[in-house]
Amino acid sequence: MTVEDRQDDLTQHIVAEAQRRVEEQHKAEVPQWQRHVVMAVNRGAYWLAKHWLALFNVLAGLYIGGAILAPVLMHYGHPRMADALYRFYAPFCNQLSFRSWFFFGPQMKYPLEHPLPLQEMVAYSQAIGAGNAAMGYKMALCQRCTAIYGSIFLLGVIYALLRHHVKIPALSLIAYTIIGIVPMGLDGAWQMGSEILKDMTPNLIHQAYEATALSRTITGTLFGVGLVGLVYPNMNYYFADIRKTLQERFGWH
Repeated sequence: MTVEDRQDDLTQHIVAEAQRRVEEQHKAEVPQWQRHVVMAVNRGAYWLAKHWLALFNVLAGLYIGGAILAPVLMHYGHPRMADALYRFYAPFCNQLSFRSWFFFGPQMKYPLEHPLPLQEMVAYSQAIGAGNAAMGYKMALCQRCTAIYGSIFLLGVIYALLRHHVKIPALSLIAYTIIGIVPMGLDGAWQMGSEILKDMTPNLIHQAYEATALSRTITGTLFGVGLVGLVYPNMNYYFADIRKTLQERFGWH
C-alpha cells in the first residue's frame, strides 16, 4: 500500500468518524418522542408511496358506490339511510332529477321536454325528490358526475393492472385541457350560463340550452379519463421516487 493510499484511508476514516459523532450528537439533542414521530411520519409516507393507487381506487369506488347505493336503499325500504347519502352528496352535485339516472323503474332517465327557468327547474326537481316506486329512484349524483367519478374509478383500476407491464406516459396539461375541460366546458358551462342569461335577458335568449344524458355522459367521461391520464402517471413517478429514497435510507422493502 502506498503512502497516498494510506492517506486516503485515513481521510475516509476521519470523515466517517466525524459523521458518526455528528449523528450521535444530533440523536442526543433530539428528544426520543420526536424521533418516534419522525419515524412514524416516514413509515406513513412509505406506506402511502406503496399503496397510494389502491387507496385512490378504494375511495373512488366508495364514492361512486355510495351514489348507486342510495336508490338501492330506497327500493328496499331504507329511506333514512338513503336520505343520509343524498344529503352527503348534495354539496358536491346538483342532484337534479331530470339530469340523473333512475333505478328500479320503467325508465332510467326523465329529461325535461323543454328547458325551464332556473327556479322552475329546481322546484320541479324538488317535487320529484328521490323518486318513488312507480318511476324508480334516482342516484345521488347527476349523470355528468356519475360519468366523471365512474370513469375515474374504472380507469384507476385499469391503470393499476397495466402500470407494471406497460409504461404509461402522463397527459400534458394542454392535452388534458383539450380532452377533458373544453368539451365539458362547452356543454356544462353553456348549459348553466344560458339558464342565467335567459333569466337576466329574456329578450335576448328565448330558450336555455339543456344538455342531453348522452352529452353529459360523454363529456363527464372525457373529463374523468383526462384527469386520470394527467394525474396518475405523475403520482406514480412521484411516489416511486419517495419509495426508493426511503428504501435506501432505512433498508425497507
